[in-house]
Amino acid sequence: MSASLPGIRPLPDSQYDLNTYWGRVRHTASITDPRTLLVSSAGLTDAKNLLVAYKNGQIPNMTPDLWKAKKIVDSTLHPDTGEAVFLPFRMSCFVLSNLVVTAGMLTPGLGNRGTIAWQVANQSLNVAINYSNSNKSSPLSWSKIAQSYFLAVGASCSVAVGLNSLVPRLKSITPSTRLILGRLVPFAAVASAGALNVFLMRGEEIRTGIDVFPVWSQKAKEAFAAQGKSPSEVESLGKSQKAATLAVGETAVSRVLNSSPIMVIPALALVRFQRTEWLKKNPRWTTPLNLGLILVTSYAVLPLALAAFPQRQKVRADSLEERFHGRGGEGGLVEFNRGI
Repeated sequence: MSASLPGIRPLPDSQYDLNTYWGRVRHTASITDPRTLLVSSAGLTDAKNLLVAYKNGQIPNMTPDLWKAKKIVDSTLHPDTGEAVFLPFRMSCFVLSNLVVTAGMLTPGLGNRGTIAWQVANQSLNVAINYSNSNKSSPLSWSKIAQSYFLAVGASCSVAVGLNSLVPRLKSITPSTRLILGRLVPFAAVASAGALNVFLMRGEEIRTGIDVFPVWSQKAKEAFAAQGKSPSEVESLGKSQKAATLAVGETAVSRVLNSSPIMVIPALALVRFQRTEWLKKNPRWTTPLNLGLILVTSYAVLPLALAAFPQRQKVRADSLEERFHGRGGEGGLVEFNRGI
């Protein structure tokens, strides 16, 4: 993210008001724009250089080119490490990466082995996205990553396969209800397993805590700049388990908020389409139509879900562990990176 770039002058957080939900929606829609995936390494370097020039005072004001550069950097770099997130695991690629797995899961006549294989692929993708976009102030060892991966994939797949096996056992429901449930349950399984995946993959953050920082007033930021320092260079107040629990919990909730409309809208819309004469005569278009409905719904709801909570979360220092009481910045607040 742009905050990780060198320079004493802080960049504006966004073009939009991040204190409001719709401001966060517009900001999130910007950084999840799939067109940012087309930016080359040279383009990313140019964007970073432009922002560094602003942070060092070489450019006086934000311009359209600077906002475009910030969009590229924010959608590509991790806010804690400053390193580029691997392309398939960026949030700007979230919909496209998941669509590939969804296409596999919707393949007709999969059978148990095929279903389990695609569930493993789906949960493996979730693990990669959750790890790549998590808070990095408590880095994991490779052994911990492997342990978390197998635990998350195993538990998530068990939930998904277990829920998928429920519908055939329901004998007292009408055929139309069975058809609707047959469409909804696979996505309910994916949603619940995805939320579980977040907790299991990021459990180490809850156990060890994540870095929290004081919220600086504008006057304090100006004082830092006069000393040739940036607020981002200030050491954290320490690691908080309560902040980590809040961060991981909010991320899990946002995953459910993202999955729920995708779970319901395309499935119910497809049931209506299947009653039309056109689709009855052209059943081969069922899967492409379903994927199209999922794609459109996914792009519509992703910013709405991710914007439910601020990525840079602010809480009162007194709401965290006792060692943080009285150590907040402006308004007694501290902040931390929630992850996505």
